[in-house]
Amino acid sequence: MKKAVTAKTTSAKEAGEPSPSKLIDGRIKELGDWRGEMLKRIRALIREADPDVVEEWKWRGVPVWEHDGIICTGETYKAVVKLTFARGAALDDPAGLFNSSLDGNVRRAIDISEGAKINEKALRALIRAAVELNMSKAKKKPGKRSV
Repeated sequence: MKKAVTAKTTSAKEAGEPSPSKLIDGRIKELGDWRGEMLKRIRALIREADPDVVEEWKWRGVPVWEHDGIICTGETYKAVVKLTFARGAALDDPAGLFNSSLDGNVRRAIDISEGAKINEKALRALIRAAVELNMSKAKKKPGKRSV
């Protein structure tokens, strides 16, 4: 009979790699223009809305904010900073912040161009709603049953 082997995962810290937060800091600095400033401001708003948010670095360089699942990602392109909400289609958006990826059944995004003003109050509310949705989904997941 073969013995079960469990794989040990190595954290970025254990591997001597920078933390996701440090990588996001680096991206902001590396951009060095309005996109870096916008990403920095969005990051601060996310942290204000959810002090328990976890920062991740996925898909070869995309800042990701999570709380019981992905809240949103912060991608930077030449003309926009795109804030994509993983379950945006399920969120109420009374302020009409979503302006991109409106045709999908799951995600919604906010494209922010240079010089655009952010409705900070509405964005914080949207982030809190995304966290609440994630938390409600996490509570509904069935636990392992004993046989």
